[in-house]
Amino acid sequence: MTATPAAGPFQVTVQPSGRTFSVDGGEAILPAAIRQGIGMPYGCKDGACGSCKCKKLEGTVVHGPHQTKALSPEEEANGLVLTCCAVPQTDVVLESRQVTDESAFPIRKMPSRVTSLEKVSHDVMIVKLQLPANDTMRYHAGQYVEFILRDGSRRSYSMANAPHNGPGVELHIRHMPGGKFTDHVFTAMKEKEILRVEGPFGSFYLREDSEKPMVLLASGTGFAPIKALIEHLQMKGSQRAMTLYWGGRRPSDLYMDAWVKERLAEMPTLKYVPVISNALPEDNWTGRTGFVHKAVMEDLPDLSGHQVYACGAPIVVDSARAEYSARCGLPPEEFYADAFTTEADKHGG
Repeated sequence: MTATPAAGPFQVTVQPSGRTFSVDGGEAILPAAIRQGIGMPYGCKDGACGSCKCKKLEGTVVHGPHQTKALSPEEEANGLVLTCCAVPQTDVVLESRQVTDESAFPIRKMPSRVTSLEKVSHDVMIVKLQLPANDTMRYHAGQYVEFILRDGSRRSYSMANAPHNGPGVELHIRHMPGGKFTDHVFTAMKEKEILRVEGPFGSFYLREDSEKPMVLLASGTGFAPIKALIEHLQMKGSQRAMTLYWGGRRPSDLYMDAWVKERLAEMPTLKYVPVISNALPEDNWTGRTGFVHKAVMEDLPDLSGHQVYACGAPIVVDSARAEYSARCGLPPEEFYADAFTTEADKHGG
């Protein structure tokens, strides 16, 4: 590899959609795609999660720093790339079946006002934000926004309401003790406080060109974007079969259990399997126990005809991604994930 960065700009083509966009010299593929409204898959934008991984069909890239769990040397040798840190050296052709003809919604920065704070468990706060009336943010159910803090650092939270339940935004914020943002949320935040947000981000949203039955897999506050998906499906009158598996350590971690049960009464195609991993005797828990991603495998040993939407702790999402494909026949391209990759990056800090 030459030490001097290739001059660029380079053309990137994504198959099978045929979408093309240009990438400046020294720039990674993903930021260029986001800037030009190409809906490529991604999660952390930081080389940690692997959500943006796709197959390189032609061309040469050089990868910036990334974690080997996101892209192993073997995968790189087999032509896989992480678009968040892959810098083209030539024109490039990628394969990503998640890219469609629909342009991504524009990303914008705006002030937001806290309209309500509701503590729903010992460590989860539901925060509702009002956005400027004249500057509606359009987003897909499942996407997230980033708070821009005073020091320039960012915190990401998924919208927990579908867009039609706007124009405000609902977020589910878990307290990370010692985290400067969540400490503030749980101790000092007041209604009417102004916060700067940017969004929408993320490629975790419903693929509506499919009638396949869906598994909705959530751990903890990973339920937030799944809730938005359920609201969207209900609004659409969807007849697709869907099963929500929601995992927590204790029953109180399933902080909107009553909301889910209300949806069950209204949505005949929705099923719900709550799973608890660390119940104590005083919880009197009589439902499913163990790891939530394993419960799916027990119930659905053949996932070859399903789609899976997974959100929560990286260990849950990574285990599900690997095991559902290897042991249950799930086509890898039918696993859609939004992992909280690091404490400070997604739903933390």
